[in-house]
Amino acid sequence: MMIANVKPMRTFTAIIERDLDTKLDVGYVPGFPGADSQGENLDELQENLRKVIEMLLEDEDLIFQTEFVGTDRL
Repeated sequence: MMIANVKPMRTFTAIIERDLDTKLDVGYVPGFPGADSQGENLDELQENLRKVIEMLLEDEDLIFQTEFVGTDRL
């Protein structure tokens, strides 16, 4: 049995913060132009980020600016 049009699953790391003025959760994917969103809670933010990423991945001319390496506590 052959499955057509199956795209490999990709994962991305998002940085998530709380905007103290709006009280919204905001997030972005480092190095991924346009991959940012917000939500009233973490679940909404994650759903919004997934939708934005799916839309951006449809662009065949997508060029990543950097590659996420990690975080460090100082």
